[in-house]
Amino acid sequence: MPPEPVPPEPVPPKRVLPNPGPAGSGDARPAVPATRQNLREQVAQALRDALVAGEMRPGVVYSAPALAARFGVSATPVREAMLDLAKEGLFEALRNKGFRVAEVSERDLDEIIEIRRLIEAPTVAKLAREGRGAEAEELRPLAREIVAAAARGDLLAYVAADQRFHLALLGLSGNARLVETVRDLRARARLYGLRGLPDTRMLVASAREHLGLLDAVVRGDAPAAERLTHHHLQHVRAIWSADPPRQAPQ
Repeated sequence: MPPEPVPPEPVPPKRVLPNPGPAGSGDARPAVPATRQNLREQVAQALRDALVAGEMRPGVVYSAPALAARFGVSATPVREAMLDLAKEGLFEALRNKGFRVAEVSERDLDEIIEIRRLIEAPTVAKLAREGRGAEAEELRPLAREIVAAAARGDLLAYVAADQRFHLALLGLSGNARLVETVRDLRARARLYGLRGLPDTRMLVASAREHLGLLDAVVRGDAPAAERLTHHHLQHVRAIWSADPPRQAPQ
């Protein structure tokens, strides 16, 4: 059997890693010592951002040395970061070739949303029922940050704030395993579809749903909180793909 053809590697735009230089280099944030571990984590986050921004395409194979050149680092932390992301299902390691961006099928996305609905909707409803509104209200600035990011079309800021919001809200349940499960499901979805949005209207509509969801939890309306969570996740599924989402039973 002939070897599997490997598509040419399009090099993503040069991306500056967080805290790239020492203090005084123009970055107002505190300098982070360039340890191997934090560099590996910074590269992993930069790769996630590149996936969301559509700079790295599903099915395409990328080499660690080529990406390292774009990041201005050695190939070792890039290779280690890509191995970490392979464990999350974002890349597939190909022996002596590099790493291929994993593709996500429509069925994959449907299954991810189905599991998230089963986990998140009853959890958020329970928060409302237990009177956790005061704690939930503290997340309102973050919900507004999501709306602001959507309005200006900043996909990376939108995804980052959206993840912080959902995981923080679920974290009020006190169930760390539940939060980690949802974190993993979100990572496996990849949000590739966001790069194809023709405008920001759908994104803004989804962003505003976070405020309504918070309102339901704050006033202790468990049925509304559960219903709005189902609706929001179905809306998210529609954003991921141009294909009409399959409606799951309420």
